[in-house]
Amino acid sequence: MAVTPDQGSLVNWDSFSQARAELGANFVRILGYFREDGIRSVTQIEEAMRAQSATAMVIPAHTLKGEAYQFGAEPLADLAEEIEVTARTCVERHETPSDALEHVVRLRPLFEATLALLEREATPLVERRAAFGRRPTVTGGC
Repeated sequence: MAVTPDQGSLVNWDSFSQARAELGANFVRILGYFREDGIRSVTQIEEAMRAQSATAMVIPAHTLKGEAYQFGAEPLADLAEEIEVTARTCVERHETPSDALEHVVRLRPLFEATLALLEREATPLVERRAAFGRRPTVTGGC
């Protein structure tokens, strides 16, 4: 049974705001890079898990960890770090990364939920565009 994370706890909004302020006009573009890199990293980790290659997990997990921390996506970064540490340990011991399986299974849903929150916060008008051209519904009042 999949556990749905509490969306309020997926992002440290103070860290997100700090990154947004520091990156300024480049913020949305860099968030786009996070999306692209994140999708690639998650896919590479899943493929490495299927191939039982701990070595192939290390770099994408490390990359995802760093980028997630940059945007305040701490649970995602922590999960990526857990995968990275497990994979590094398996490499050192010449073992398959079977201990990482439960973490890898949780990775994509957590990445997708986190990314949706980050993108919604970064571009709040995206959700409202569907209503453009329609009359607003007024209830009560004048």
